[in-house]
Amino acid sequence: MRNFFACLLLGLSVLSACRSGGDGTGQQTESDTTRIRLEVLNQQVEDDAENPDLYNRRAKYLLSDHQFDKALKDINRAISLDNKKTGYYITLSDIYLLMGQTENSRDALTKAVGINPREKEALLKLAKLYLIVKDYANCFATVKQLLEVDNGYSAAYYTRAIGLLEQGDTLHAVNDLMQAVDKNQQYYDAYLQLGELHAIKKSQLAELYLKNALNIRPQSKEAIYMLGLFYQENGQFDKAIATYQNLGKVDTAFREVPYNMGYIYLVYLKDFPRAIPYFTQSLKLDPDYYQAYYNRGYAYELMGDYKNAYIDYQKSLKIKVNYDKAVDGLNRLDKVKFRK
Repeated sequence: MRNFFACLLLGLSVLSACRSGGDGTGQQTESDTTRIRLEVLNQQVEDDAENPDLYNRRAKYLLSDHQFDKALKDINRAISLDNKKTGYYITLSDIYLLMGQTENSRDALTKAVGINPREKEALLKLAKLYLIVKDYANCFATVKQLLEVDNGYSAAYYTRAIGLLEQGDTLHAVNDLMQAVDKNQQYYDAYLQLGELHAIKKSQLAELYLKNALNIRPQSKEAIYMLGLFYQENGQFDKAIATYQNLGKVDTAFREVPYNMGYIYLVYLKDFPRAIPYFTQSLKLDPDYYQAYYNRGYAYELMGDYKNAYIDYQKSLKIKVNYDKAVDGLNRLDKVKFRK
């Protein structure tokens, strides 16, 4: 969880430090590249040991490689050589943040802003840090300061919008999100958030915003899924199925794709035999998907196949003990005097 919030603040520059481990070929290549770059930087530092920029650059690479202590040592060396560079304090705050030391991270950013009150990167990161720790008053005050520096800074509006949403102020949050996409028409996250908020209200504007998000990132699983769900919940089942099928091409292991299609045939279209294979497919993707067992069982029950319904309800309960829907299903079977 710590790294998730750190990624929110740091962005793509240290994304590798926020990823979970793995042993794929791509990750090995990335590790090798980092090692080679570190070797180059080590030589550069050795050749020019009084150059603070080199320590800052090496600290960033060490940070991306999870070598926090070494990164901290390097950035402190850079600051000792030049304590007036805002960028060094930003690097220091990044290191502290990924170490889970939010107060030290805040202090480093505050120092950067103290040196240059118009430093936009430091102000934005400070506002996001306040957002992470739920200090909304200081978050909004920092956003205000940032917008006084640059009234067109879309990320400032987006950051404040998230804070407003967390406080339940949807109206003003939407206004800020609209400002964000007005200032930056390629702002994927803002379009996605607008799509979600309008989907909750069942507004057709949700489709517009989600499609805008997809124009920016056509392969976004999140945006495609949200669009399909919007169609599903608003009775546009043909569009929902087509959207889910598109998502299935993007990610063949997305268990909700067949599950939601099965749900449409089960609940909305009442085509119980057609629903069953979709739930079966979702169970192949996730054998512990107890809701899929229940819904497949319910489809069997509605078809009068009480034996298979009983089996699926039992399987659902083995995964999710006391799952109320499966318990209710077994009780219904008991009422029709089904014999195992």
